[in-house]
Amino acid sequence: MRDPGRVGAAVEVLSGFRNRSLPLGILISDWGRNARFAGSKDRAFVRGLCLDVLRRWRSFDGQSSVRCAVYLTLRDVWGWEDARVEAAFAGDHGPGWLTTEELAVEPLGEPDIPAFCDTLAPQLEPQDVAAMLERAPVDLRVNTLKASPEKALKALQSLGAEPSPLSDVGLRIAPPPAAEKGPGVTVIPAFGKGWVEVQDEGSQLTVLSAGALDGAQVLDLCAGSGGKTLALAASMGNTGQIHAYDAIPERLAPIHERLRRAGARNVQVIGANEAHRLDTLRGRMDLVFVDAPCSGSGTWRRHPDTKWRLTPAHLSARQEEQDAILREAAGYVKPGGVLHYVTCSYFEAENEDRAGDFLADQPDFELADPLGGLPPGAFRERLETYATDKALRLAPWSSGTDAFTLLRFQRKA
Repeated sequence: MRDPGRVGAAVEVLSGFRNRSLPLGILISDWGRNARFAGSKDRAFVRGLCLDVLRRWRSFDGQSSVRCAVYLTLRDVWGWEDARVEAAFAGDHGPGWLTTEELAVEPLGEPDIPAFCDTLAPQLEPQDVAAMLERAPVDLRVNTLKASPEKALKALQSLGAEPSPLSDVGLRIAPPPAAEKGPGVTVIPAFGKGWVEVQDEGSQLTVLSAGALDGAQVLDLCAGSGGKTLALAASMGNTGQIHAYDAIPERLAPIHERLRRAGARNVQVIGANEAHRLDTLRGRMDLVFVDAPCSGSGTWRRHPDTKWRLTPAHLSARQEEQDAILREAAGYVKPGGVLHYVTCSYFEAENEDRAGDFLADQPDFELADPLGGLPPGAFRERLETYATDKALRLAPWSSGTDAFTLLRFQRKA
């Protein structure tokens, strides 16, 4: 495919998103099934262009004119010359050249987050919002049950991997240009052998900040597909016991194969239809890890379509779920034990505000130092830059990771 066909395809996909607000991945897959001439490079181009447009959907006024948003992205973000942009729009299979009125549209200067979120994040500066418009790197966690960071790094040198800035078990691959395919991490031998897992560095840090857990009893209450369960297993060196549970069976389904590949042997998986098994864990856990459902605002640079599908009703529902999960998690923590509450959100409404309600409802818990599980040393000093007395806050504009917030509660002995 040439430029006109590719640009026309992006306009088609984004028009579908505006009209139906479906996940971008579904819309691109639907287009790809019907585009028999599209190769892998074409699909990468269309996906990359759509993502960059959606990162600026509000400031480029994509809701009013998809063609304008695509035009502004090619001109101002991708740096295409005017002649190439015009040829792409006006050529065969292109979306048609813009009208005089469309050509007169300029960026609106609006922050590129949903309008109702403006009041939820008043602390954000323009440069903070701008950091969410950048393409994110590919972060990997070295599975120390099977490989050392040095061994894994050597195996991934062909992909341009480098040690992560903050995580001692992290590797980072710079993002490719928007129109090109990303690195084939999951097809390299090191991945198949279980040496590495794809995991954002911020996500890794929320696990590593728990400190030494050798021999501990741990409950991963919202285990999902097992990303943090695997990180916990490696951090614990296959000692102790991790109980991995998720209320939604579909989320938990991939965990079995991931555990096998990683060589994690200290994990018991509790299915959604086995919730009664959780009763035996009440009041016994050294650590309950809650990776709570949330708005996902911390991942908007990776998944910009999700921010435009978020509504006040969805956010309110997530907050209710967060409160309910915190109440449930409290019952499994033993006296003196710890509850780690994590979201991939920078909204205080999903973090500090939830903590306030939780503590009012659970007087036997107190908010603890978010890095209280770490001994003095270089790693703790690195994280202290991003910690307050209430929370560990990571974000694209500060730590260069996705946005994660960690609050650490301790049950009184």
